Amino acid sequence: MPIPPSSHAALAGATVLTNLSASNVTIGKSDYRRLLCASQSGRCITAYVYAAAGSGESTTDLAWDGHGMVYENGDLLAETERFAETGQMIAADVDLERLVQERARMTSFNDAVRDGHAEGPPLRRVSVPFEVPDVPVPLNRHVERFPYVPSDPAARDERCREAYNIQVQGLASRLASTGIKTAVIGVSGGLDSAHALIVTARAMDRLGLPRTNVLGFSMPGFATSERTRTNALTLIRALGATIGEIDIRPSCLQMLKDIGHPFAEGRPVYDTTFENVQAGERTSHLFRLANQHAGLVVGTSDLSELALGWCTYGVGDQMSHYSVNASVPKTLIKHLVRWVARSGQFNAGTSDVLQSIVETDVSPELVPDQGSAAKPTQLSEAVLGPFPLQDFFLYYVSRFGYRPSRVVFLAEHTWGDAAKGTWPEDVPETERRAYDRAAIKRWLGVFLRRFFETSQFKRSALPNAPKVGSGGSLSPRSDWRAPSDGHADAWLLELEREVPD
Repeated sequence: MPIPPSSHAALAGATVLTNLSASNVTIGKSDYRRLLCASQSGRCITAYVYAAAGSGESTTDLAWDGHGMVYENGDLLAETERFAETGQMIAADVDLERLVQERARMTSFNDAVRDGHAEGPPLRRVSVPFEVPDVPVPLNRHVERFPYVPSDPAARDERCREAYNIQVQGLASRLASTGIKTAVIGVSGGLDSAHALIVTARAMDRLGLPRTNVLGFSMPGFATSERTRTNALTLIRALGATIGEIDIRPSCLQMLKDIGHPFAEGRPVYDTTFENVQAGERTSHLFRLANQHAGLVVGTSDLSELALGWCTYGVGDQMSHYSVNASVPKTLIKHLVRWVARSGQFNAGTSDVLQSIVETDVSPELVPDQGSAAKPTQLSEAVLGPFPLQDFFLYYVSRFGYRPSRVVFLAEHTWGDAAKGTWPEDVPETERRAYDRAAIKRWLGVFLRRFFETSQFKRSALPNAPKVGSGGSLSPRSDWRAPSDGHADAWLLELEREVPD
């Protein structure tokens, strides 16, 4: 039908549509049914429950396969075995709150309701009683550990390829539209800058420009390890970009001396000022280098860091002329780097150094160990919590607006037992960790405070960046409009009240 009756039911408010079908089976019809059910559940933002006639029906001129399906907003949750000899029952967990959230966000759906398109054939309302169990019921639903990184290898490769191409296209378009032919990028030897450098090199390829137009600068500070410095220089060289190195310690010392910081007098004071002086000096150098070479500064900060405010505002790594990673979370960045290394897009030397970078602990390398640059002890996850967990929180809070207790429920189901569920096969065994409720609650509290209360002002002044995924941007110009002086009180109260220790 051009307009199925279920469309009117959805516009009238139904979030679960049921189709009791007498559909017979013919060759290829099962795929056609799946297409119809998936598309209708996606258009109407509903759960769609379908049941075809099966065993026991008359077979005079027709055959029946007992095809049953449950879809939710375009995704298949459960399906029967076709041509079974007996009747069957399937069950699936339907996320009604997610559907309501999606409808609230989808302006076109609400426009259709307001425009009177809900008017149609009169609906016969039927009450369907059901009993709510008075005991806990385990979740019988697959929830991805890494919502930004599919566990299915084919889907994951496609996600990586799409994200990578969007980033390359975005940067290439900005360079072409401005007429700028040179890109300046600070390369730390960490994940984010490594991937941003790869994207920049590919953008030059797409524009038909030499990779020497990419000026990659290593800028060691007081806590830069020899491993990350070596990886940075090796990667720049392997990609055929132009290598530059600037020791920022003299200029940092001068600033620390100018402002009267204790470190300038030889005292081991490693406070926020000490850290931000280094981040600021790097950014200041990059912008002046861009002026000198008529270039554009490519930003490297990723979505996870922006969500948690793990960046230095203004004259720091928060700012650039164009930021290629701003809508790509840390977990996806890691898989993108692995994917580039595995896919053989560059020479063997590039793949080797990328693997070394993936295996390096994530650290801003701003605080030294007893003043030595040989062994930095500042690990990002010790302050922020595990990035896989934080990206899980980010997805369900920013994408769906789920309340904290619901996020904890999903996280416990997904992360509570490392032996259950699926893992992307390239995640090493040493990284396949489990987290109990106490850890989940603790790190969600950190996320809520940093996301809602202390970091929005940084996101209110973000440079342009390509949007990679649906709902995956914190740009104040697109997906995320929030007050800079908001509070996390309501979220933290719900977490404390509804999630017992």
